[in-house]
Amino acid sequence: MTNRRKSKTVAAWLAFLGGPIGLHRFYLHGAKDWLGWLLPVPTFLGIWGIARMLDYGQDDTTSWMLIPLLGFVIAGCALQAIVFGLATPEQWNARYNPAAPTDDSSGRTHWGTIAAIVTALLVGTGVLMASLAFSFQRYFEFQIEEARKLSQ
Repeated sequence: MTNRRKSKTVAAWLAFLGGPIGLHRFYLHGAKDWLGWLLPVPTFLGIWGIARMLDYGQDDTTSWMLIPLLGFVIAGCALQAIVFGLATPEQWNARYNPAAPTDDSSGRTHWGTIAAIVTALLVGTGVLMASLAFSFQRYFEFQIEEARKLSQ
């Protein structure tokens, strides 16, 4: 295993852009990280839900249960990018660069880090709100349909 220093900026962008497939986990913890290998599962289930909805329409119950998985994973990875970006250099280097000095440049916040935080905040909240709205809308529509079946 190499002792390369882990950049806070790179980790934040990887969490935001490649987080749903675990890229930030592999960058920080290596290829043996089990959570990095687990992250693509809900991501691809959500993508499969979108494909099912395109094939079977919006009334497909399985698709509206799977699609929010993708949104929640994207929102969670955006939150992880924000957490990475807001870590102090001392916290970052103590956790991911223990052999480096606490004020090493790899843990410093740069304009690229700030751009990652802002982008993750904007996109992550939008995706989270859209996932919640979609989930609740489909759930309440399903409840109304079931109530109509019972009343007939």
